[in-house]
Amino acid sequence: STSEPKGVVLTHGNILANAEGARQGAAFSEQDTSLSWMPLTHDMGLIGFHLMMMYSGVRQFLMPTDLFVRRALLWMKFAAEKRVTITCSPNFGYRHFLRALGDQTLEGVDLSSIRMIFNGAEPISVELAGEFLDRMAPYGLRRGAMFPVYGLAEASLAAIFPEPGAEYRYITVDRRSLGLGSAARFVAADDPDALEIMCEGKPIPYISVKLVGDDGAEVAPGHVGHLLIRGDNVTRGYYENPEANAAAITPDGWLNTGDLALLHEGEFYITGRSKEIIFVNGQNYYPYDLESVVQAEPGLGHGKVIAAGVRSHGSATDDLVLFVQHRGSMPDFLPLAARAIHLVNEHAGVEVARVVPVQRIPKTTSGKLQRTALAQAYENGEFAAEIAEFDAAWAAAHGAGRAAAGRIEQQIKAIVDDTLPGKHVDVDDNLFEVGASSLTLIQIHEKIDELFPGKVDLTDLFDYPTVSQLAKHLEQKLGESG
Repeated sequence: STSEPKGVVLTHGNILANAEGARQGAAFSEQDTSLSWMPLTHDMGLIGFHLMMMYSGVRQFLMPTDLFVRRALLWMKFAAEKRVTITCSPNFGYRHFLRALGDQTLEGVDLSSIRMIFNGAEPISVELAGEFLDRMAPYGLRRGAMFPVYGLAEASLAAIFPEPGAEYRYITVDRRSLGLGSAARFVAADDPDALEIMCEGKPIPYISVKLVGDDGAEVAPGHVGHLLIRGDNVTRGYYENPEANAAAITPDGWLNTGDLALLHEGEFYITGRSKEIIFVNGQNYYPYDLESVVQAEPGLGHGKVIAAGVRSHGSATDDLVLFVQHRGSMPDFLPLAARAIHLVNEHAGVEVARVVPVQRIPKTTSGKLQRTALAQAYENGEFAAEIAEFDAAWAAAHGAGRAAAGRIEQQIKAIVDDTLPGKHVDVDDNLFEVGASSLTLIQIHEKIDELFPGKVDLTDLFDYPTVSQLAKHLEQKLGESG
């Protein structure tokens, strides 16, 4: 479980209804052969790729999870050797496989038999799905084989499937337009606030799905809502946990999944977990989205960074905390932290309150990142030693540079220090790397504009992100105007 462990009570009837619904939704038959490396301690491994395969008469192969972890390339080699038609992986598996593949080629591998690769168990990365298909295309894997799905243990497993054989689809929306009840705003792929969301499809047989607001009323298509489910495959409740049952199940039997989604052209798109949304300065941010901003950076790859919202007592907003896996020295960690802060500020416009080095990133058996566990550990003070060491190293590396020279540089330095108290900003520090959010930049710009009306545009702070660069730019503008 990604939160406090809860036993999901499933009946034989739940399992059978879901197996039949999945059989119809994915067209499983005795002509299929499946391969799974997912552990049998996880619902996708146990129910999806063992019980459901057995129900539909599918010939099945199970690959030990630890073997996939050690020798990931065997996954596709076994698939080719056994002429597999159905297999599966969450994001973690695709990324792990591609990392192991590197620049190698797969000699003698033919993946043309695969008609369906289930992609689920965590938020689905459109970019990663495309990268995997591109790399496997020379081996005969069709683009229509990628099968992005939505499911959860409370539904016995499967809930929403796309059309089998159809190429996966996604929408591109403004990441700032995904607040609960808000209408998603579609944008171009090159928009600086663009976010790609994968289409999971429609409910399979025996389950109903609806999206509602906090008031319980259904939201209109295109608007973000809580995703609720009800049906023959849905649990009756959690084992010996009346509090959880009361919180999750409505009087008329709808179960709140804890996920947020929107309906577009009759199909569902999952946008994130309601409890994991980070609320900063009136904006909603999805942890997975912020993590994806930095994962292409060396040392900040997939699964090595967790974004979480931590709310101080009495505060109406969250502090964004980044947990970064790092096992080296603190001086080596500082540039990594600065780069993470810079990327999140630059691409999402949100201030990073704290970067915490951690020895390991906790994950579930399916590779889901356990954000809640890290946030709770942070709130409990378990990283106090790491934070103190980081602060000391950061202060030593910043704030000890040369003194501001000249009247304009001194004025801008004073404005920055006043707007970013405690940040120890040197005149040559990049404002993005010391944690200046878009809101902070607006405040800095307003104060500069009071002293020098109309001489500095807000966009200049992005082009000249240090005090010294901005001062030189301003001096040039003043010189041009006499």
